[in-house]
Amino acid sequence: MFYRRKIILALLESQNGSIEKIALQKLLFLFSKKQQKPQYDFIPFHFGCFSFSASADLKAMVNQGILNEDNKSFTKLDKSNYASKLTVSDKKVLSEVKNLYGKLSSNALMRHTYLNFKYYAINSKTAKELLNNEQYQKIIDARPLSSHTILFTIGYEGISLEEYLNRLIKNDIKLLIDVRNNPMSMKFGFSKSQIQKYCESLGIEYLHIPEVGIESQDRQELNSQKDYDKLFETYKSRTLPKAVIHQLQIFDLLEKKERVALTCFEANICQCHRKHLAESITSLPNWNYELKHI
Repeated sequence: MFYRRKIILALLESQNGSIEKIALQKLLFLFSKKQQKPQYDFIPFHFGCFSFSASADLKAMVNQGILNEDNKSFTKLDKSNYASKLTVSDKKVLSEVKNLYGKLSSNALMRHTYLNFKYYAINSKTAKELLNNEQYQKIIDARPLSSHTILFTIGYEGISLEEYLNRLIKNDIKLLIDVRNNPMSMKFGFSKSQIQKYCESLGIEYLHIPEVGIESQDRQELNSQKDYDKLFETYKSRTLPKAVIHQLQIFDLLEKKERVALTCFEANICQCHRKHLAESITSLPNWNYELKHI
């Protein structure tokens, strides 16, 4: 079993085996904040801090018969003692979380996280109800906003879905353009239907333009930067000239949306075609904006 799932099960044990869904996300968030190396990342969602990855793990454990799920709660069915399987440091964190927050209701936990971690409340549907006007204004002020028109690029290699989404939110991205030829991924959250669903749930539009991508068979045997450079020379000489209409489409969308990000896999911008696509767009007539890799 993944270690991160043992943490969820240990939290359930600390609460007599059952926790309301909203409370579980908040307790897991507070647990993660005390860890030296958090197992889960979180995004600002409808009821505050939320982990899509943890939610997927919970569903997997329900399917495996380890947990039971009803409309409000998760209940542990497995009789194993998972708290005993945590590291020494995480056992200490578990005890702290139980003592500090274990008796708080879901609303009290939401209010606590809203007051102490304001960024994670910016998309909350309940913050206005749980906070006074002054406190709620601080939540509004915590939302990242920008009026500058910028074309961004971002890769998802080596980061969690939540960290990826946070980069989009913190840069106030309005539209994510997927420039992969084949938008499938073995990594959780990054296949086309998944990333589209997660982005749109956060108010970020999604668009896939496969014509500006590189076909999978052309990406084989990339063992050095020299191999990548050779691939990109072909991309610039063959693909980009045929895709001018799509570059103009992206440029037009940038002028309308102001904050647009091109996305692909590689973390290293020098090993991804999105760099050359973005630079080609910046060479179009009337370009007068900033290009930024995040």
